[in-house]
Amino acid sequence: MAANVPLLESDDVLEFGEEDEPKGRFKHPMVVLFHVGFRSAALVVYMLCGWFDVSFIGSFVTTILLLSIDFWTVKNITGRILVGLRWWNFIDEKGQSHWVFEARKSGSQGRVSSTEARIFWTALVVFPVLWGVMLLVAVVTLKIRWFVLDCIALSLNCSNLWGFVRCKAGGSETSVTDSVKNMASSLMRQQMLANMASMFTRSPPNAGGSNSNV
Repeated sequence: MAANVPLLESDDVLEFGEEDEPKGRFKHPMVVLFHVGFRSAALVVYMLCGWFDVSFIGSFVTTILLLSIDFWTVKNITGRILVGLRWWNFIDEKGQSHWVFEARKSGSQGRVSSTEARIFWTALVVFPVLWGVMLLVAVVTLKIRWFVLDCIALSLNCSNLWGFVRCKAGGSETSVTDSVKNMASSLMRQQMLANMASMFTRSPPNAGGSNSNV
């Protein structure tokens, strides 16, 4: 049974939007390029091979290779450098699986660029959505072979997304669930307040106009 290891230095977790801005908008331009480049290349190769008459085996192997490189790079390099987060798994002597979620200490937060952090999280969220669209297209067009590739791509992208979200939430699934619930309740409260405000500011119907027709 898998066990969760608490986030290291949990009091120093970098909160969303609170990363310090270092000198220069891009502190690690090459890391940003690799973060976006491998996952973009995998999607581009997939789309081009689907549009043109290319060998499916070659397309499958190339896309899987790019997806695997992207998964390893994001999990071990770009996440640690761009947002100060890292997650990994190990098996103990008893054969139990443990998940570890690490965050950079507060004294090193100045090395994190808010611009790079936004790019990191945007790419981490957008590409699973794009692969989800590709998956739906494969289902609608009944392309079973591409459907399998889409499932692999979606699982790899979602694994990294889920791992880093749990790093941000302190390594606990309960914290992730609570964060989502709090966000949903906040949106509901804002919508209710907006509806109430529109009710009070809405102009009443012109009663005098209806009486003039009598």
